[in-house]
Amino acid sequence: MATLARLQARSTTVAHQYYYRNSVVDVFRKKENDAAVKIQSWFRGCQVRAYIRYLHRVATIIQKRWRGYLGRQHYQLIVKLAYYTMKMNLYNAMAVRIQRRWRGYKIRKYCFNYFYLKEYLKAVSETNDAVRKALEEFAEIKEREEKKADLEREEKKRDYQARKMHYLLSTKQIPGIYNSPFRKDPDPWELRLQQAKPLTHRRPKVKPKHSVSLSSWLACTSARSFPRSGILPPIDRKRCQGPFRDVSEVWEQRYKPLEPTLRVAEPMDGLNEARAQLQRQEWTRNVNDNMFLPFSSYHKNKKYIPTMHLSSKYGPDAYGSQHFRDENPKKWICDKDFQTVLPSFDLFSKYGKLYSKAGQIV
Repeated sequence: MATLARLQARSTTVAHQYYYRNSVVDVFRKKENDAAVKIQSWFRGCQVRAYIRYLHRVATIIQKRWRGYLGRQHYQLIVKLAYYTMKMNLYNAMAVRIQRRWRGYKIRKYCFNYFYLKEYLKAVSETNDAVRKALEEFAEIKEREEKKADLEREEKKRDYQARKMHYLLSTKQIPGIYNSPFRKDPDPWELRLQQAKPLTHRRPKVKPKHSVSLSSWLACTSARSFPRSGILPPIDRKRCQGPFRDVSEVWEQRYKPLEPTLRVAEPMDGLNEARAQLQRQEWTRNVNDNMFLPFSSYHKNKKYIPTMHLSSKYGPDAYGSQHFRDENPKKWICDKDFQTVLPSFDLFSKYGKLYSKAGQIV
């Protein structure tokens, strides 16, 4: 019990000493931690800087080797270029020397050779004399041919003149003007008139002005409008005087075939035929017969929901049937058929007479 009492009396001092010793230990622990961190950071920095210096040395070695290789390659290229340049300069110098020797030889032998030049000029003069002689002969031949052609033209002209003046030939009863009794010998024209034949003038063939033949426009006429008959040969006589037109032109205008008007040419049920043809084309152009089924099988289980403008209180439109626009009279509001509008027919009926008159006038 005494020991317990002593311990209880000393408990406050023990607590103070414990607290004091723990606080001192924490202060020294922080200092030691900071010192260890500083030592480690310094050592690591030295280690990293040493490694970086090592990398720099290695990179310097690699760059030095690579730059040395590039320098040697560039030097070899410069040496090759210098070698080829020297070779080309040598070849050019040799070519210039060869050309100089050849040109000198050619000038001395051909250009400034007196005997060769004398022979050349002699040959040129002989060739010129031969060409000049040939040209003179050719000129004489052309002159003779021209004179002969002139004489032939004069002879033809005199023959034509003699044929035109054949009526001045002398007869047994009446002497002509070229056979005067007061002359000793007849004129040469008298002999030419005796040898010439009288000139006769041919009538020129008259060609029709209009190239339209009767058969071309009679082929489109009917037997009732104008009877067909064989075309008679043209009569060789003079044309009648006066402002008369050609017979074929008058007949073509008189018996002109009838031209149907626009109202007659246009069918009454043209709009219905066009609609039926459009329905047939749309039916043949469909890619899928059932238009509202998907092309793939991915959405085959989903139900098709029609849009608002394709469905009404009378049911959806009759798409996918045999015809693209099939009419169902059972779904009509009234039993009366719908009346189709033909604007083109109304226009034709209104202006048909005017078109027909205009076509007849034209």
